[in-house]
Amino acid sequence: MSSLPNLLTLSRIFAVPLFVILMWNASWVGYTAAFLLYCLAGITDYIDGYLARAQGTVSKLGVFLDPVADKIMVAAVIVMLIHNDNIVGWHVIPALVIILREITVSGLREFLATARVSLPVSQLAKWKTTFQMVSLGALILAPASAHWWPALPAQPVGIVTLWLAGVLTLVTGWDYLRIGLKHMTSEVPGTSG
Repeated sequence: MSSLPNLLTLSRIFAVPLFVILMWNASWVGYTAAFLLYCLAGITDYIDGYLARAQGTVSKLGVFLDPVADKIMVAAVIVMLIHNDNIVGWHVIPALVIILREITVSGLREFLATARVSLPVSQLAKWKTTFQMVSLGALILAPASAHWWPALPAQPVGIVTLWLAGVLTLVTGWDYLRIGLKHMTSEVPGTSG
C-alpha cells in the first residue's frame, strides 16, 4: 500500500474535496487554484502509472484505485462546472454522457472481472480521455483566464473538446458494451435466476 505510485493515486482521491471547495462559488482566484490542482492531479496520474511500470510495482490495489481516482475527479469536475454554470444548456448533454459512460463501463468491468474477462483500453478510448481532460481543464481555466488573459479562448476550446469527448464516449462506450454483451449471455457461476 505504501508504494509511491499508490500514494500518488490516493493523493488524487484526497484532492477531490479540496477541488470542490476551491470551485464552490469561486472567484477567479479559486478557479486559478482549481486549475493548478487539476493539472497537478493530471501529472500525478501520469507519474504514478509510469513509476509503477518502471519499478515493476504494479499492484492489484493500484490497478483498482487508479481508475477510481480518475472517475471521481472527472465526476467532481463536471458536477462543479455544471453547478457554477460553466457548462450550461445543450452542453450538459456530453457532460452527462461522460459521467454515465464512466459508471456503466466501471460496472461492466466489475461484471467481466467475475467472468475473468479483461476489457482493455482501446486507442479510441485514449483519445476520448485526452479530449475529456483538455475540455475539463479549459472549462476550469476559462473563468480565471477571463480575469488575467481575456483573449485566451479557453471556453470555446473547452466546449468543442467536450462535444468531441462526448461523441467518442458514446462510440467507445458502445464498443465496450458490445464486447461485454458477448459474455453476459451465460450465467455467472454461483448465481441463479
